[in-house]
Amino acid sequence: MKNEMRLEFDSKSENESFARTVAAAFILRLDPTLEELAEIKTAISEAVTNAIVHGYGECGGTVVLRGIIDGDEVIFEISDMGVGIADVEKAREPLFTSSPQTERSGMGFTIMETFMDEISVKSRIGEGTTVTMRKRIEVPQYA
Repeated sequence: MKNEMRLEFDSKSENESFARTVAAAFILRLDPTLEELAEIKTAISEAVTNAIVHGYGECGGTVVLRGIIDGDEVIFEISDMGVGIADVEKAREPLFTSSPQTERSGMGFTIMETFMDEISVKSRIGEGTTVTMRKRIEVPQYA
């Protein structure tokens, strides 16, 4: 059975943990393992942090978290209407950062790709970015 949710929040760093918690609560009915839950929360954290830090920077704006449960698959979209990414493929390279003057590691997309089954990034300069992540949750086998 399909279920959807949508959450909008200000691009403030303190809202990253809120988004992560909402995403985790949303998927609980799928009975994920602690490992699956931690992986999804980490991927959400990275995507939301990218939207806040790189999408808007000091300007501020709105981040949208959309969640979809479709059978045993969970899909999360994190969108901003910020500056956009000039070269998505370059941005997805490990250790690449658009803010070398900050203490950012440039591992956000790599972490998302590690913890989720699939990730896609759509971005337009001056219009924003949407990161879509998919993960299948293994159905528990009880004896």
